[in-house]
Amino acid sequence: MPIKVKIPQTQKKAKRKSAQLLSLSHPLVKLAIVGFVVLTLIVVGVFSYYYVKYDRIVEARIRGPIFSTSAKIYARPPVVSVGDRYSVDEIVSELRRAGYAESNSKVGTYRPMASGVEIRPGPWSYHNADGAVIHVSGGKVDRIAGAESGSGLSAYELEPPLLTSLDSEERAKRQVVKYNDIPKLLVKAVTSIEDRKFFEHSGINYMRLVGAAWADLRSGGKSQGASTITMQISRGFFLSSQKTLKRKLTEMLIAIELEQKLSKEQIFELYANQVDMGQRGSFTIHGFAEASRAYFNKDMQSLTLPEAALLAGLVQRPSYLNPYRHPERALDRRNLVLEAMVENDAVSRDDAEKAKATPLKLAPPNVEASDAPYFVDLVKDSLVNQYGEHELNEQALRIYTTLDTDLQRAAAEAVQVGIRNVDEQITKLRTRKVKTGKGKEAKTETVVRQGPEAQVALVALDPNTGEVLALVGGRNYGMSQLNHAVAKRPTGSIFKPFVYAAAMNTALTGNATVFTPASVVDDSPTTFTYEDKTYEPRNYKEEYHGEVPAEYALAHSLNNATVKLAEMVGYDNVATLAKAAGITSVRATPAMALGAYDATPIEMAGAYTVFANGGVRVSPTFLKAVHNPQGEVLASSTVEKTPVLDPRVAYVLTTMMQGVINTGTAYPVRQMGFDAPAAGKTGTSRDGWFAGYTSNLICIVWVGFDDYSDLRLSGAVTAAPIWAEFMKRAQKIPQFRNMGDFKQPDGVIDVRIDKTTNRLSTPACPDAYSVAFIAGTEPRETCEQTDHKNIFQKIFGFVSGDGSQVQQQQAAQQQGTSPVANRPTSVPPPQPTTAQNEPPKQDEKKKKGFFGKLAGVFTGGDDKDDKKDPKQKDQ
Repeated sequence: MPIKVKIPQTQKKAKRKSAQLLSLSHPLVKLAIVGFVVLTLIVVGVFSYYYVKYDRIVEARIRGPIFSTSAKIYARPPVVSVGDRYSVDEIVSELRRAGYAESNSKVGTYRPMASGVEIRPGPWSYHNADGAVIHVSGGKVDRIAGAESGSGLSAYELEPPLLTSLDSEERAKRQVVKYNDIPKLLVKAVTSIEDRKFFEHSGINYMRLVGAAWADLRSGGKSQGASTITMQISRGFFLSSQKTLKRKLTEMLIAIELEQKLSKEQIFELYANQVDMGQRGSFTIHGFAEASRAYFNKDMQSLTLPEAALLAGLVQRPSYLNPYRHPERALDRRNLVLEAMVENDAVSRDDAEKAKATPLKLAPPNVEASDAPYFVDLVKDSLVNQYGEHELNEQALRIYTTLDTDLQRAAAEAVQVGIRNVDEQITKLRTRKVKTGKGKEAKTETVVRQGPEAQVALVALDPNTGEVLALVGGRNYGMSQLNHAVAKRPTGSIFKPFVYAAAMNTALTGNATVFTPASVVDDSPTTFTYEDKTYEPRNYKEEYHGEVPAEYALAHSLNNATVKLAEMVGYDNVATLAKAAGITSVRATPAMALGAYDATPIEMAGAYTVFANGGVRVSPTFLKAVHNPQGEVLASSTVEKTPVLDPRVAYVLTTMMQGVINTGTAYPVRQMGFDAPAAGKTGTSRDGWFAGYTSNLICIVWVGFDDYSDLRLSGAVTAAPIWAEFMKRAQKIPQFRNMGDFKQPDGVIDVRIDKTTNRLSTPACPDAYSVAFIAGTEPRETCEQTDHKNIFQKIFGFVSGDGSQVQQQQAAQQQGTSPVANRPTSVPPPQPTTAQNEPPKQDEKKKKGFFGKLAGVFTGGDDKDDKKDPKQKDQ
């Protein structure tokens, strides 16, 4: 029988109430629906607002030039000569570094062959001319032929290598590359460690994001980023690195938009050019191409597996992982990248293990050697003055300079070695033994007094063209951007050759008194009076040498003899000659003779071209040409030449300065093993100087303190060793190894002079030395003849004319005509009050006689500042 169940009224009421609540007509349901719709509209509205907002920003950024255009600065073209040691790979590496490719490059293309390489310059090439085929055999270039003509060539200029790109917005370096230029090995390394699913996701790796969020919740921090490469680009281009929820959401939104607008290859290309890769000197490195050059000094295409893994690893924390400062950290990170590549099937286990076993092989961390930042700053300042910074970068000009990368490396390395030696000498000078305590507690401690750090400058140029080939403006560009190569300092005794040049010039200017290298000059204590003021130069350690030949006085940097010679020649004549050579700050005073006035190392390099270039001054230059991106020439430099001295006078001075190196104050240059024919002069003011040259290279070195305090070390022991170190390295570079003898011009004769009588040598008096004379000024009497000359003629050697002794002395004191222009010199301004004095050498004995001095025997002394006259004040 059926069973009836009676449902309680309370349950029926509950069901009816529930049904009413679920009804769309219920007020609460309506309110919830309205709230949901409103919230949705708000979310959609906000999302739409920001989507449109950032869509416009992204669109504007990617449709225009993503990276600001910038001017590019190039070095001097490398030259490959027949006989040079080169492999095909090395030549190809040079070409690729300059922008050449095997195909589709407007700079130029190359084609490797079994026995060489074929080179074809493109429309954007610096040369834009006939190519060449370079044949290599046994590691040497054995033949070079024109690509079109087939005719043999002795040498061929490659494309100038890129030094840097100028960035007007920040102090950064970046070499922009296309995706196809990025080696696949590097792409695999980066994606394996930074974003394994990069080529699969749509901008956001949601699984990785959830995992990172869960890890953050568990740790209570924000240690997990989970940013994809696309999200990193979003942050790098459009946002700050601040870790907030709003920034993260915005980052994700932009990433989605980027993925919709760009291909994966385009996105990775942006990343490869934008990523921060650390610091080099005072510059930030952006992008893998610049990083490859900074860390390995090679083109990105040439990266090996361990090198690619190292760069990929640095992306995470480039400063913390800096391989120069923290090699262990960098090595661990590199190996982690290699392991990730194995897990991602990017490389085999065997290849990864071999790469892990490879030690870090980094380029030497010498910014000066590879980047030449002081040189680049000079070039940039010059161009900004001419073109303006905006125009310079907007037009993406290609700037071709005179810098030789091999010589720049030699200069930077020489400075690095030499400045360490200077630091050691300064530390010794500052080290003192100090007694502390009393009685039984007394003890002696070694204390090093604190003081400034020595700075340095080196300028090397071609004496025939004035092209600046290498330039170091300081010891550390990252610490100080002050370019000491263009800083004015008192020149010290490297000015003295201009005094002697003015004296030797008397052979051609019609002076009553003619001076020669054998003319005798008195090196005795003397008080010079000038414009009612007195000037008392002193020799080092109060050592004076009496009557000595001019050649000896210059070789041993005798102060009193030099000032006396300047007085006899005429201060105005010396000043006029110096100004014509480019030393514009000099004034016609006694102190001028010892280098009391200021000049920059670059100015002194230009001045010394007068001696090294046959009497013709060549103005220093940094630029060769300016091209637009299409290769059209906008500007090109011309050599500025000014005749200053007769070639015969210039050669005579060169022979006298050869004595400085061979037997005089610069003999340490020979002791260091530099044996090529060379001429030069040491200098010591408060600073140390050395100015020297060979047949194909001039180099000026300066060492001193920024605060103008006294270095207390001579140029012979500070600047000259750096010069010698540089020249020895330059000798090994093919383009500069031919440091031959100086070419003797017509009208100069070499004469053997007896050391005892200072007359022509004969077999009867064989103890002689060779002296170069302008023809007609050499001594007439031999060492065997009776002396019938008056005392004045004895002192000054050859005298033209028949004037009396008094008349000749008066002529020597007169202000003569200019050695450059036949006009009287101007009235000199008041003299300075500081005497810049330089000694002959430390080991010279005071009792040494005149004849011993004539022998020119030198055992390693140096020149150094003289004690100041207590009656005088510093300038």
